[in-house]
Amino acid sequence: MLGRPLAGSAILSLWPSASAATLAGQLIRALIFDFDGLILETEEPIYRSWKEVYEAHGVALPFELWVQTVGSSNRAFHPQLHLEASLGGPLPQDEIDRRVARRVELVLAEPLRPGVVELARAARGAGMKAGVASSSSRDWVNGHLERLGIVDLFDCLQARDDVEHVKPDPDLYLASLDCLGVEAAEAVAIEDSPNGVIAAKRAGLRCVAVPNRITAGLDLSQADLRLASLADVTLPQLLEKLGQTP
Repeated sequence: MLGRPLAGSAILSLWPSASAATLAGQLIRALIFDFDGLILETEEPIYRSWKEVYEAHGVALPFELWVQTVGSSNRAFHPQLHLEASLGGPLPQDEIDRRVARRVELVLAEPLRPGVVELARAARGAGMKAGVASSSSRDWVNGHLERLGIVDLFDCLQARDDVEHVKPDPDLYLASLDCLGVEAAEAVAIEDSPNGVIAAKRAGLRCVAVPNRITAGLDLSQADLRLASLADVTLPQLLEKLGQTP
């Protein structure tokens, strides 16, 4: 560990031998990543798979309702129940199964989002910890991390199975902090959605927003920093940018 907090340019000069990083005088010991839409672009494929079902029935899928689910759960808006209410009856099971298969097809075609692996590896190389906090199920997240060969990059995964309330409540981030053994001031969250940003801020973390195709037009103003892509910055540059925010 560093003996004393290092500021600004000192981080850059000592980075290769550092065991953690410093942000505005505070030792940063962990990065916590969202999964859906941040590590892997699953948000647009899931939306598209449902939109195709709606269109087949001549029903519009309201985007303003859909985005309430992004980074959270179907509690605020359930696409199947909403469509069934519009149709006046249940969807056939084979149609539901085809929708799930279509979702899988679309998700499997997506690459990792740029810069995620590099940032996680840089954090681990600097002696920091890396975690994942997701409103999705553990099986969903862990399965994709294993399929993509990056599960070992992360010290901890907290999913909806592990908490009572998902994002925008802070439970997932609080559980991640406990799992990683760090305080809120010692961690930075990386999110793609308003629900995720709100959850991170409610838990007391600094938060970087990296929107995707679904969330690019949403309000991410509560984030401390917004980036177009994680590939645009190195870890020292990311922390330096955060240190320059109010």
